[in-house]
Amino acid sequence: MRDFSRLDAFLDQRLDDIYPEPTGNVSEIVIEKMVPDIISHYGIQTGAKVLDVGCGNGLALQAFRLAGCDPIGIGFGKEAQMCRDEGFEIIEQDMSFLDFPEQKFDVVWCRHVLEHSIIPFFTLSEMFRILKPGGVFYMEVPSPGTSSKHETNPNHYSVLTQEMWLSLIQRIGYRVVRSNKFLFKTPVGEDAYFLFDSQKP
Repeated sequence: MRDFSRLDAFLDQRLDDIYPEPTGNVSEIVIEKMVPDIISHYGIQTGAKVLDVGCGNGLALQAFRLAGCDPIGIGFGKEAQMCRDEGFEIIEQDMSFLDFPEQKFDVVWCRHVLEHSIIPFFTLSEMFRILKPGGVFYMEVPSPGTSSKHETNPNHYSVLTQEMWLSLIQRIGYRVVRSNKFLFKTPVGEDAYFLFDSQKP
């Protein structure tokens, strides 16, 4: 039997790196655009089970609920409690070790979370595991090399290029992946996020 105590201790230390999700126009714009787009493009049905990994302040949870879906979130701390106060089920779990059975969710929504994974290939495989066949995966991550220098953020461990993320997503088992770049301006200059979505075969 292998001893994973050092990995467990390392992951426990990373909990200290968590900070509240920044709010603002960019988050609202992306969520207002992409939730309806995902629902329409993939024909997500009323009552679909949605997991929002890293639900933050609950903006996406609210958007999915308004669309008639059944969303739950993974979150921590004060933001998690705020979402519970809004009537959402919130679970505190490590995104790489999800305590859900296989093929449980119709949608896994993962916005600005994967850059916080120390093992992104494994983390992506966990999200694939819990999706039903035909289920939809959405992820959004910051681009490296922009004026915001996302790769220098203390709890950004995996700020990869668009091509590297696409390669990992395809290796997991997704076939047709839509890949886009969202460009916007910040007080320090131009910034970019990568957006990916696909359907589990």
